[in-house]
Amino acid sequence: MPRKAGVGELPSFRFHYSAALHAQVLEVLEALETAGDATRHRGALSDVVLELTEAGLDHYFVKAVQDAKVGYVAEQTTKLGLSSIRKVMAPVIRRVIGGMNHDQLLSVSRHIRELMR
Repeated sequence: MPRKAGVGELPSFRFHYSAALHAQVLEVLEALETAGDATRHRGALSDVVLELTEAGLDHYFVKAVQDAKVGYVAEQTTKLGLSSIRKVMAPVIRRVIGGMNHDQLLSVSRHIRELMR
């Protein structure tokens, strides 16, 4: 049974992702947080945000469809639909992060670290 949220806590759930992606995220966040000019790391941050988004979509939706054993066609349809979503999201994520200043990038970094707890 899931634990209940404590007083002042909002319920949440998270997903597991690869150790390699975790190492990549930590490397990018460390570089961004210690840089005199975090804007030099916009591209790398965009890349890890996209990777995390893909890992989350796979975990929350593709894995659920696979576990439900809905069949090959439904599984492939799911993957194709999510691929289309990724193609739309990628330029949006790159544009938004690409327009952030130093302090905004540090804010995103703090948010990602909070999610990793």
